[in-house]
Amino acid sequence: MLPAVTRHGEFAALVIRTDFSEETVWQAVREELLSVWGDGDYEPHVHIVDDPVWTGATPDGVITAVSADEDLSVVFLADRTTMRDHEHPLLAVAVLTRDACESDEEFEAYGGSVRTIPAGIHDIHANLAIANLDFADVAEAARTDPAEIFRSF
Repeated sequence: MLPAVTRHGEFAALVIRTDFSEETVWQAVREELLSVWGDGDYEPHVHIVDDPVWTGATPDGVITAVSADEDLSVVFLADRTTMRDHEHPLLAVAVLTRDACESDEEFEAYGGSVRTIPAGIHDIHANLAIANLDFADVAEAARTDPAEIFRSF
């Protein structure tokens, strides 16, 4: 069973490392995650969980572990694809369960996951945190990319 996790700070994006195979790549990803964003105007607010207990954690397992954070709408996973792909796309997972939705259609529209470049986590998290956009908007933006990776709005 995975430990429960909550963010340090209401507006911090939550990133959980689930692949521990490439330490050098992970350090490069961390550097990208902690870089200023939005044309260099905004400081990053990121809570990174870097603990081998999360090795191989599935999106469903992670959602269960972070469910105590009622304000969290998305969690970002640094998984095997993140470590192996040259763009290091993280998996952005909507923290929404089928039980929380009134219909399958609602769950399909607002749940799920997409890949995002490390710089994209800030754009996604900020817009979801202030309810400017919803996860369906993030998924739509990713679908417009040839690689189906979210880059920005």
